[in-house]
Amino acid sequence: MVQIDSFLEHLAYERNYSEQTVAAYRSDLCQFWEFLESESLDLKPEEVTAEPIRDWIVALMDKGYTATSVNRKLSSLRAFYRFLMLTGAVEADPLRKVLGPKKRKPLPTFLREEEMDRLLDKVNYGSGFKGCRDRLVILMFYATGIRLSELTGLDNSQVDFSMSVIKVTGKRNKQRLIPFDAELRAEMQAYIALRDETVPEACEAFFVREDGKRITRVNVATIVRRNLSKVVTVKKRSPHVLRHTFATAMLNHNAELEAVKELLGHESLATTEVYTHTTFEELKKVYNQAHPRA
Repeated sequence: MVQIDSFLEHLAYERNYSEQTVAAYRSDLCQFWEFLESESLDLKPEEVTAEPIRDWIVALMDKGYTATSVNRKLSSLRAFYRFLMLTGAVEADPLRKVLGPKKRKPLPTFLREEEMDRLLDKVNYGSGFKGCRDRLVILMFYATGIRLSELTGLDNSQVDFSMSVIKVTGKRNKQRLIPFDAELRAEMQAYIALRDETVPEACEAFFVREDGKRITRVNVATIVRRNLSKVVTVKKRSPHVLRHTFATAMLNHNAELEAVKELLGHESLATTEVYTHTTFEELKKVYNQAHPRA
């Protein structure tokens, strides 16, 4: 097609695109017109409308192309029509009302309840101050959904045993209260007693190292990664995985989405809604495993 050849020459000689890039544009454009032919549509560039372009998108997705690949092909077609508009070959851009497929966001990685039970009840964290602290770090993430920065920034004054709440400062200095249960209370009190006995000159931080200084993000990430490796094989073994696990467990046990949003300190409910997809994926797995006809 003359228009395509002119466009590719424009890319190669005026825009100085590489041979590989020009070849990719050629492939995408040829693929589109081959699709039109397969649909018995003998259309010139100026005759193309949005409808066959949308049909092409659907056909590509049906063939297994990812949203990223489809959007790249659409980008080639958009560039072609921008060129045709500039040269006066067409009067209207058929892609102006065409939206590419949205990229699917990966679902958050989380641990199943039986994996968390093994992590908290079967893993040997070691004895003494470090073992007690390391297990409490894991439990704190799972029991409260606290962020890594909130955990490392937690001070003794922010733990209120009389009200059974932790006062944390989240993003944009927004403060919130997170309740805790009897198990976490007992673990925190045992840790405090051992910490005050073992670390003579601890700072105001709740979680400290053996030298009495505030625990760092790297320290916590190492604790989590080391212990998660003992029970799971997932690649992602960060503190955020435990925050995801908290949210998923809450929703799996019928917590209201708005309540989980407040506990996590999310600004928008849309941010929390990703966990409803996570729980649905888990539900599908259970269905496929349990239903005799699945």
